[in-house]
Parts: sequence; C-alpha cells; structure tokens
Amino acid sequence: MADGRLQGRRILITGAASGIGRRTAELFAAEGAALTLVDLKREGLTEVARGARGLAVEADVAREASVARAVEQGASAMGGIDGVVNAAGIVIHGSVLEVGVASWQRVLDVNLTGTYIVARCCLPWLRKAPFATIVNIASGQGLLPNVPNNAAYAASKGGVVNLTRALAAELAPSIRVNSVCPGMVDTPMTAGLERNVSRYAMKRIADPLEIAQAILFLTGTESSFVTGAALAVDGGRTFH
Repeated sequence: MADGRLQGRRILITGAASGIGRRTAELFAAEGAALTLVDLKREGLTEVARGARGLAVEADVAREASVARAVEQGASAMGGIDGVVNAAGIVIHGSVLEVGVASWQRVLDVNLTGTYIVARCCLPWLRKAPFATIVNIASGQGLLPNVPNNAAYAASKGGVVNLTRALAAELAPSIRVNSVCPGMVDTPMTAGLERNVSRYAMKRIADPLEIAQAILFLTGTESSFVTGAALAVDGGRTFH
C-alpha cells in the first residue's frame, strides 16, 4: 500500500512509456511524486503520463539538445527536479560479427551516453535541492556478462555501473547516485528470452514492479546512507 514516501518530490523518469520505466512511474505517482516522463516513443507515453498525473515529453536521450529541452520543460512544470531515474535503454542481440559498428554505437549512445546526458542536464536543478537522487538502470549483464551475443549491451551496462560510481564520488554528499542491476524482467525487451532464467536461483522472470520497488528504495529516504551502489535485483543470477 502506498504511504506517500515521495510526497513533495519532483522526479524525471526516462524510458517511461513501457517496461521498468512505466512501472516505476506508476509506483512513484502512487507514492505522491510529481513526475516528468520522457521517452522517444510517443506511443504509450501520453497514456502513462495521464495515469501518473505527470508531464509527457518526447525526447531522445542520446541527443543533448533534446534532453535539455525536456529537462527545462519538466523543471518548469514541477518547480524543479530533485530526482532522476534513467530507465531508457535498448538491446541489439547478435554476435560480434553480426552486430556492426553503427548498431554497437547506437546501443552505447542510448544506454551509456544517454544516462550521462540526462544526469548532466539535470545536475543544475539537482544541486538546488536539499535532498537529491539519481538512479541508473544498469543490468546483471553489467556485473557478470554470461550470456552470448550481447557484447554491446553488456559493455554499455557495465559502463553504467562504473559511471554511477564515478558520479557518486563526484556529487556526494548532496546528491546520491546508485544503480539497479536487474536480471530478466517481463518487459517487451525480453520477449522470447524467458528460457534464460533456468540459470537463476529463483527460477523465474521478474515482474517490473519488483524492479520499481528497488528504484523506490534508492530514491527515498530509507536509503539515505547509500551511494555508489550497484544493487543486483536479479533473482540470484549473478551469484548462481
């Protein structure tokens, strides 16, 4: 049951039209946060924003000018920004010989560079807040790449883990920066890959809400002494 843990918070969420980003937006809205919801795809974004009573902004996280406009719109609508959830992400499967340099670059542009751009554009607003957080969605692949044909994705998410640590060191103590590293989650991105959970201790795929709850923990006051963490929410994937 929601208990207003984010009442008064002003949070920007990328990748909000579907998957983990969408479920996080729904949970954060229930917990009382004002939201700016960002996605490249207009489809679904308006619906999510309506349900979450948030502002929908179409933007490409890999393009700084696009992100800067979205951040300014969000800050204006909410009266500032004191929280960021970087949930935008893509995956392109294939062997090293099958995934060309352009595809490799696009995955890094969205997953890693996009995370950096969003944090950078939001930073002036975050620094004005007495309590500010950034939560980046990495992956179990960023901690332990053990699935073939995912080199670009694994590299990008490993970069997100270390970018998170670097930002945490740079922005402390006023801004906490953490990452969540999910295993397989029931989202459009993982459709058809459920067989891979046989290697998980929990032997199942995650519900997006289970990841959103971890993001809520790292955004709220309950995690006030946590920064630079890479929280594995992966059903035991990385130790099994």
